[in-house]
Amino acid sequence: MQRLRIGIVGCGEVTQVIHLPSLEQLNEQFVVTALCDVSNHVLEAVGQQWRVANLHHDYQHLLLQDDVDAVLVANPEAYHAEVGLAAIAAGKHVLIEKPMCMTLREAAAISAAQERAGVTVQVGYMRRYAPAFLEACRLLPELGEIRLARAHDVIGQNALIVKGTSRVIRGTDVPPDIIAAGQRLHAERLSEALGQASADLGSAYGLMLGLSSHDISAMRELLGMPQRVLYAAQRHGGLYLSAAFDYGTYVCHYETGIDTIPRFDAHLEVYGNERILRVQYDTPYVRNLPIRVHVTEANGQGGVIERAELPAWGDAFVAEWQAFYTNVVERRTPKTSPADFRQDLELFHDMIALMRD
Repeated sequence: MQRLRIGIVGCGEVTQVIHLPSLEQLNEQFVVTALCDVSNHVLEAVGQQWRVANLHHDYQHLLLQDDVDAVLVANPEAYHAEVGLAAIAAGKHVLIEKPMCMTLREAAAISAAQERAGVTVQVGYMRRYAPAFLEACRLLPELGEIRLARAHDVIGQNALIVKGTSRVIRGTDVPPDIIAAGQRLHAERLSEALGQASADLGSAYGLMLGLSSHDISAMRELLGMPQRVLYAAQRHGGLYLSAAFDYGTYVCHYETGIDTIPRFDAHLEVYGNERILRVQYDTPYVRNLPIRVHVTEANGQGGVIERAELPAWGDAFVAEWQAFYTNVVERRTPKTSPADFRQDLELFHDMIALMRD
C-alpha cells in the first residue's frame, strides 16, 4: 500500500491530541515526515515524542521537502489561506483544518488554485465522516416529510476537558512579535470579512468559523442548502448564537454557546410525523468516544420505541483521514471541498447581516 508522506504546519493542541494519534493509527497509509511550528519548545518536544526528524519554524522550508506529499494545515486560522495556497502552489495535497479561511476572497483564491493545480484539498469537517452521521443520511428518506429540524451545540470550554484527559505541550516561548503579528493579521481578516463591526459581532463571526461551522456543514449535507436565513441573533458578547433556516416546508432551528460546564452537548435532530432522527456527538478531544444515531418512533401499540445505533467503533478524525487517503489516491473530489466550505461562509455572512439589524 502506498503511504502518503505528511508534513504538519501547526503542532498545537488539536495536532497533539487528535491528528498525530490518528495518523499513527493509520501508519499503513500515512507517515509524518516533517513538522512546523513557531514554538521551538513545542517543535522539539513533539518531534521527539513522535519520532519526526525534519523540524521547521518556516512552513516554506517544509514545502521544499520532496518527501512531503500532503500538508495538514493546523496553525491559527488567520494563516490557513496563506499556508494552504502555498502548499497547493508547491504541488502538495492539503487537509486544512476548519475554518478553511476567514474571507470569501480567500475561499475563491483557494478554489481557483486547487482547480489549476489538480491537487486534493479537503476541509477538516470530521463530523461528516463519522459512521453515525453517514447512517443518518441513509435513514433520512425513511423519515417521510420533514416537519422540523434542529441543530444544537452548547458545550463547555474545550480546556475543561483537555486538561483532565491529555498532556499538551504549550508554546510558552513564542516571541511577542510573532504573537502580535498573528493578532494583527486576524484583525485584518476580520475587518475584510465584516467591514465595520462591533466587537460582539466579531466574536460571533469567530464562533461561526469555529464551532458553528461543524454544525452548519453537517446540516447542509443532511438537509441540503437552506433557501434563506429567517432569523439570526447573538448575545453575551457573541458567545451565544441562535438562528432559523428556511427549508420551505419546514424550519431548522440552530443554537450554540460556550459555557464553563465540562460537558459536550451537540446533536442534529430531524422530526418527521412518525419518526425522529438524531445524531448525537461527543467531544472530539477524547478519542474514540461513540457518536450514535438515535431513532424514535411509535410502536403501533400506544407506546414508543427508542433505538440507539453505533454503526461502528472508531474516531471521526480517523475516518476523515481515511477519506483523505482515498480522495488523494483515487483522485476523488472530497465532499468537504473548498467550494463546499464557501457555502458555510455565505450563510455566516447572511447571519451577520441579520445580527446587524
